[in-house]
Amino acid sequence: MTKLPIAVVGAGLIGKTHIDRALKDSSVDLIAIADPTPAAAALARSIGVPYFRDYRTLLGEAKPKGVVVATPNATHAQITVECLERGAAVLVEKPIADTLEDGRRICEASRATGLPVLVGHQRRHNPITRKAKAIVGAGTLGRPVSATVLCTWRKPRDYFDVAWRRQKGGGPILINLIHDIDLMRHLYGEIESVQALASNAVRGFEVEDTAVVALRFRNGALGTVTVSDTTVAPWNWDLSAGEAERFPRQDVNAHFYSGTEGSLTLPRLEVWRYREDQGAAQGWHDPLTLERTAVHAGCPYTEQLRHFAALVEGKEEAVCSALDGFRTLEATLAATQAAETGRAVTLSPDRGQEPKP
Repeated sequence: MTKLPIAVVGAGLIGKTHIDRALKDSSVDLIAIADPTPAAAALARSIGVPYFRDYRTLLGEAKPKGVVVATPNATHAQITVECLERGAAVLVEKPIADTLEDGRRICEASRATGLPVLVGHQRRHNPITRKAKAIVGAGTLGRPVSATVLCTWRKPRDYFDVAWRRQKGGGPILINLIHDIDLMRHLYGEIESVQALASNAVRGFEVEDTAVVALRFRNGALGTVTVSDTTVAPWNWDLSAGEAERFPRQDVNAHFYSGTEGSLTLPRLEVWRYREDQGAAQGWHDPLTLERTAVHAGCPYTEQLRHFAALVEGKEEAVCSALDGFRTLEATLAATQAAETGRAVTLSPDRGQEPKP
């Protein structure tokens, strides 16, 4: 099997994850790394992969067919667009960009070049999520009614030694909550409007440490999300789903999806509903039945790379395209705007179309 020659731009925490998975994956061949730091140079030497300080030099000399962009959010658009213009498809880490304007630039560049962009919302590639998508898609829950999501934990004090994490845009809404909003969109569809409250009362930084967000979906369902990085709590996807080894896994749920015929919890994949033999007069006095699915474990980052290679080869459709990533960014930034203004934010109605420049 021919491997897709790829490069990784950015060798920080998430970049190292992509590098590690690429070295072990049979569908890609890691041919270069670009990052200006001495640590990245040392990493490249240790694994025997060509190193470049500058991604432009990498594109000119290594000529990859695919590039993983794992750099700071504000640089995503510039690097992604240049990669596309130089003939390389892109897997860009979430968020697709840090502004809607830059998100539109990426969508337009992908359309103009005909090259795919995959946005790194890795939860979509988790076997748990795939099963949840199948359950919802099969109509098991009936008509979607509500979604309740928790994203609560405590980040260590030294996490905030980096200045941008204490400043606007560096808080849990854009860094963490965006994953939960993307997963809610993936399961329930497009979001119509957003309301939110935010607080920085605990740490007192410029950026929020806690927020509560209310979502209205276009199918009529309502959703709420509580996010905080200053609480001692296990109720979040990172601790409960076991996607990364650096987090101690907790056997709890963090997402709760309810419909007219049943409810679903994640990541435990519990389906609650009435038995069909109970008759039509089912209600809160009747016993509920619990069914739990145990799926095979799988690394979403590994599956994401495999899917990226298949996407570039034209064998699969994007699980999270540039447009999809843009819509998630739009909803997440709407939460920030709603918290700042105290007003509901209605999202643009042209769902499924390329965003206008």
